[in-house]
Amino acid sequence: MPETTSSIKGHPVVSRDQWLGARTAFLAKEKEFTRQRDELNRLRRALPWVRVDKEYVFDGPNGEEKLADLFAGRSQLAVYHFMFDPKSEAGCPHCSFWADHFDGTGVHLNHRDVTMVAVSRAPLAKIEAFRRRMGWRFKWVSSHRNDFNYDYHVSFTPEEVQSTGFYNYADSKVGSEREGFSAFYRDEGGAVYHTYSCYARGIDLLNGTYNILDLMSKGRDEDGLKFSQAWVRHHDRYQD
Repeated sequence: MPETTSSIKGHPVVSRDQWLGARTAFLAKEKEFTRQRDELNRLRRALPWVRVDKEYVFDGPNGEEKLADLFAGRSQLAVYHFMFDPKSEAGCPHCSFWADHFDGTGVHLNHRDVTMVAVSRAPLAKIEAFRRRMGWRFKWVSSHRNDFNYDYHVSFTPEEVQSTGFYNYADSKVGSEREGFSAFYRDEGGAVYHTYSCYARGIDLLNGTYNILDLMSKGRDEDGLKFSQAWVRHHDRYQD
């Protein structure tokens, strides 16, 4: 621990040389974490796949599309499971927080053989109205007429809501909708495979705002809130 000359809000304030020493020591931990993350990513890519034999037909801005069509000619499909219940008039504020980061990534993902879409159970008309309100450009389709959300464990029946639903690879208390991310691969013959899904804190990597906040002195600053994202609003609903 560097010699403390003073403190602000419990943080020691030291000389530049002392700060550099502490920062350099911490860099070793960051590098070790980066190596561990690289290994975790390698193990993720090595997971087995399962072929998707069920035919899902989605309602999209260009009409009906099957799951294979959503790849738009690429071999990889990234799906964000956006919480938007058919009875709601607006998408989940917290999923909207994530979605605010999607538009800028699309062109870059496309150039790495990836297409990204959002999928919700709300009817397409509601999705399109909300997408226009939020000013988003990413592709968003409706699974209102298929079982996709239920099969990938982000939507739940009334019976599951009353008891438990299978979410994040465990039986747990659920609402009618939850968030998640799924990855798919399409081979040259047109067969589609489910390669990965993550839920809850597993989708943190998709949120650039949280990743920036994690680098700041106050972090996410959510400990005193009723729940972690109680501060989040639709981006057009913050009071200022």
